[in-house]
Amino acid sequence: MGYTYILECADKTLYCGWTNCLEKRVTAHNAGLGAKYTRGRLPVALVYYEEFATKQEAMRREYEIKQLSRKEKLALIADAAYRS
Repeated sequence: MGYTYILECADKTLYCGWTNCLEKRVTAHNAGLGAKYTRGRLPVALVYYEEFATKQEAMRREYEIKQLSRKEKLALIADAAYRS
């Protein structure tokens, strides 16, 4: 199982990553044990995620999302919130 996720940092920037355990990874980010980028921007909040059958699919989707503009990422997040 793999997850691609987007976090919103305290400074309102967005961080995209992938993991095989979403809850554990978000906890690690907020404990300052996640990516170097998020350490100085705590706390972070999970605002979007997708679930995949394999790590490779999650990594591929992470790459795709990282190619999007901030505006496109915000639209992705808003669309997911709308569907919930």
